Amino acid sequence: MTNMKKLGLSALAGSLVAFSANAAELSVSGGVELTWVDTGGNKGNEVTGSSYGANSSVTLSGSGDVGFGTVSMTRTLNDTNTGWGSSFQTLDMGDMGILSFDSTAGALVGITANDDLLPTAYEEAWTGVSGSGISGVGSTNVIGYRNSFGPLSVSAGYSQLGTSNAESASSGEGAHGSITDIYVSAAPIDGLTIGIGHASNTSADTSATSEDTQEAVGQVVYSTGPVSFGYRQAFQDKGAAGTASRDIEGYSIAFNVNDNFAVSYGQQDTTVEAISATAAVTEEVTGISAAYTSGAASVRINRSTSDNDNGVSGTDDETTEVSLVLSF
Repeated sequence: MTNMKKLGLSALAGSLVAFSANAAELSVSGGVELTWVDTGGNKGNEVTGSSYGANSSVTLSGSGDVGFGTVSMTRTLNDTNTGWGSSFQTLDMGDMGILSFDSTAGALVGITANDDLLPTAYEEAWTGVSGSGISGVGSTNVIGYRNSFGPLSVSAGYSQLGTSNAESASSGEGAHGSITDIYVSAAPIDGLTIGIGHASNTSADTSATSEDTQEAVGQVVYSTGPVSFGYRQAFQDKGAAGTASRDIEGYSIAFNVNDNFAVSYGQQDTTVEAISATAAVTEEVTGISAAYTSGAASVRINRSTSDNDNGVSGTDDETTEVSLVLSF
């Protein structure tokens, strides 16, 4: 446990001005993950080195009252990072909501934080072979806001990009694009959660023939007893001319066998729309996960396969992962 010391600054030249930080504590937590990964299919991305790997992480977190809210910060280091693996901070203002600034890898708001909420014992069905199909505002220099208004929960984010776009260049507002992202959810009855979200990215709007990239997702999850069901639809409408848009449909079912053991099955179909003479292609992904937890230790398994991977007809991919996590 590390204590943050009080800091005082004094001004010379006749007057004394002091600034101090409230005493706060930083807590430290960590974990170790050991993995075995095997890949296959005809995509040509098979593991050629060791299938075994390990990763450890250390997380520093702390919070303190600043008078009009509670500030919290999180910083994480792991084996592969030369800087912070994740870095973000929040300001909880009670009924006025939570402001956040995500420097990197927090994925705190919008459809970035809610891209795929289908129930699973471990990983999403597309893990290792595909993706959720949408990205949202991302996790780099994102200003975020979260709050609840009656039965609705709202999560929104905004980020500027370093990419020029036609609108800002012509208006003299500076050479950058931006992403806006919002997700709204509600739980109308016990066990049922419904959510919809939309994100707009202006960085593709670089000419008279291109438009903003639009993304949207809608999902329904229902849980009763040990069983959870989920259904999800999403789309990504590419703004750049000559770039295929995508329609995504997925579902999953998860079952808690007991307090320690869970299993799940999921499927996702992503249709890459036709462009000119190129016909539409549907990528078909399936995934099976299982997880067993005892105290601070978890053993997790995921198996995912993909046909017509990434919209390329006849290209198959598959991934099997076994993970042992020890938290401390």
